Amino acid sequence: LALNPWDVVLCILGTIISCENAIVVVVIFYTPAFRAPMFLLIGSLATADLLAGVGLILHFAFVYFIPSEAVSLLTVGLLVTSFTASVCSLLTITIDRYLSLYNALTYYSERTVTRTYIMLILTWGASICYGLLPVMGWNCLKEPSACSIVKPLTKNHLIILSVSFLAVFAAMLQLYVQICRIVCRHAQQIAVQRHLLASSHYVTTRKGIATLAVILGTFASCWLPFAVYGLLGDYSYPALYTYATLLPATYNSMLNPVIYAFRNQEIQKVLWAVCCGCFSSALPFRSHSPSDV
Repeated sequence: LALNPWDVVLCILGTIISCENAIVVVVIFYTPAFRAPMFLLIGSLATADLLAGVGLILHFAFVYFIPSEAVSLLTVGLLVTSFTASVCSLLTITIDRYLSLYNALTYYSERTVTRTYIMLILTWGASICYGLLPVMGWNCLKEPSACSIVKPLTKNHLIILSVSFLAVFAAMLQLYVQICRIVCRHAQQIAVQRHLLASSHYVTTRKGIATLAVILGTFASCWLPFAVYGLLGDYSYPALYTYATLLPATYNSMLNPVIYAFRNQEIQKVLWAVCCGCFSSALPFRSHSPSDV
């Protein structure tokens, strides 16, 4: 096959994504202090994005060096599983943030840990089921007219994935609106109790809203173009359109470590300690709620 520049770019992005998220996974896995629910969810997100990066690299390698329909199905299944798990992990993080604010008094309880494990099981269970569909026979290799914009996924399969992504975005939007209301109300109450100036309350509220806008804006700009094109596009359309919408979707996996992991102060401490050669699993940490992540 002639080398497609788009595939080269996706492979390079896959390498960057893999390196970034591998750092997050290793830090969380080897640091005993990172066993709180919020870190488990961040670890799930990083694992999903790591697999997505590996999937992009394998897809490039197998397409150009070991062309095979069976291998193609496996790599596509891995990509579907990983990207679905990444999007679902973003939703679980949003749910955890909302509950940490809505039920602040009971958040640090055993029930929260149980709920976290249930969300992780549901996230990865559903993602693996989505990814297994092409491997188990729901593909368009024998019926090209049933193909979607992403071969060998069928049109119906991609429609289900696109609708699922749009539903996740709608749920995240609703939850972050509620989070924004809670944060504004808490900031106002604290300002009144401490007799702070109105400008202080305004700055705190604006900072919180800006953070939520960045999170939602990043997710929407990365995934909505591909989700919408997955619903409206046809396999007969030029491949350029698919690459142009799929490329921003991969950016989400590259930006997730920056937004959800590297901004966290505890993870920053561990990374600085590792860089300085003074890593210790007993490093002091202060407890944070997910809303601080």
